[in-house]
Amino acid sequence: MEAIVFNTTTAALMVMMVNCGLGVVGRDTLRGRSLPWAALVLTGLAVGGVLLQLVWSGAMDALDADPAKSGWWREFTSVFMQNGGLFGALWNLATLAVVAALAHWYWGGGLTLGFFLAGILLPGRIDALLGLGDGPATDPRNFAGSSGATYFLGATLALAFLTRARRPKEIALAAGVPVLGLAMWLAQDNGHGLVSVYGFALAAAAWSTRRPTRSLSHRPS
Repeated sequence: MEAIVFNTTTAALMVMMVNCGLGVVGRDTLRGRSLPWAALVLTGLAVGGVLLQLVWSGAMDALDADPAKSGWWREFTSVFMQNGGLFGALWNLATLAVVAALAHWYWGGGLTLGFFLAGILLPGRIDALLGLGDGPATDPRNFAGSSGATYFLGATLALAFLTRARRPKEIALAAGVPVLGLAMWLAQDNGHGLVSVYGFALAAAAWSTRRPTRSLSHRPS
């Protein structure tokens, strides 16, 4: 039962972030938009990682982020390894593709890649800064997987949607992302929730210093 609740809340958080992305980009503009090259790059790397695991049995051992192993590259390569079984891998690939595409259409390709990179590098360092290193694990990857960086990136869409939300339902949806994320971490030790709070906070900082290139009129890029 605990696992079901954990998976349900994790999926619900992602659904909320995707809906925020659709709201901020404009559901009726998707067909007319250009190919999101940042999403293609990130998803292509993730698919390549899965294929590498299928043809090389030692891929996980060589590329995961197990702190007991040496190798500076592991922090980056581990993101494109998957260890959640078939369903987990498909979920991670699909959510990465969707979230990265929405982020590209709103933030632009360069900032999308920057946010994703921040989602790889920042959570562990923020944990150390806040003294959370000895507490519940806040890295949902369990040494491998793209979900942590994807949820971090997805939360930036919630912040973007909140900046233009006018109706109470929209405000509740956008603000609900960090609220649910924090509740998930406190109640379940669910790292997906805490990295979403981090992503939301970083997007708020980015928003305060620059206006996104996408206009408020939802015109296709």
